[in-house]
Amino acid sequence: MGLLTGLLTFPLAPVRATVWVAEQVLVAAEDQYYDPAPVRRALTALEQELLAGRIDEDEYDRRENELLDRLEELERHHEQRRAP
Repeated sequence: MGLLTGLLTFPLAPVRATVWVAEQVLVAAEDQYYDPAPVRRALTALEQELLAGRIDEDEYDRRENELLDRLEELERHHEQRRAP
């Protein structure tokens, strides 16, 4: 960036900084939302609930299907990000 350009765009520096921070927050939020680890932990916990007798087979099947659907959504998202 040249000196003249830097001087002319200096008043926009707070706006650029705010936009950069917002982009970083968005990236962090997306990383957290699309992280499959919590879903896998929930599947493990669900299985433990079934084995301990705290839920029945029907409840297990219903909740397992929801979690597996979420995992599929996460995998599709990661595949779309990798595709050129």
